Amino acid sequence: MNAYLEVKELYDSAKAEEYLGEDITLVEHMIQCAELAKRENAPSWLVVAALLHDIGHILVPDAATAQDSGVDLHHDEVGAEWISRRFPINIVEAVRLHVDAKKYLVATQIGYIDNLSEASKITLAIQGGAFSDSESEKFISQPFASEAVQLRLWDDAGKVRGAAMSTLEDFESEINEVALN
Repeated sequence: MNAYLEVKELYDSAKAEEYLGEDITLVEHMIQCAELAKRENAPSWLVVAALLHDIGHILVPDAATAQDSGVDLHHDEVGAEWISRRFPINIVEAVRLHVDAKKYLVATQIGYIDNLSEASKITLAIQGGAFSDSESEKFISQPFASEAVQLRLWDDAGKVRGAAMSTLEDFESEINEVALN
């Protein structure tokens, strides 16, 4: 099965799944993020990273219960691992780093935390909170960290129920363009 069909299968399995404390479904959230990336003329690989950044939530069992219990199931790592078998390293790393990008932005951007949704503030605490100065420096020096920061900003903005105008099928060409298989 090619990467697009595998993504479609996962998306189809989670179409009605709510996005952990947000007023939107997980699939609609990821599509909105990809739409935002596309509107900003991001390269295809970063559009696909936006489209897949929370796929780890679909892959981990009972993510909502874990979050409600204050347990971090590391959806970023789970998603990056799944993506690594289908897509190149730039997509893998942008997805792997998008949670750390939130910690970085909270630490380095005055007022950023005030604009986070309540659910994102809760997950920030579960994920370890803001970075220290040294952690921030180490984070941003990594390859693809700046792209992960941009992805994180789309992640924050892509939480408006009913705003997504696209479907996964609208991103098939981008997925096929960057997929390894």
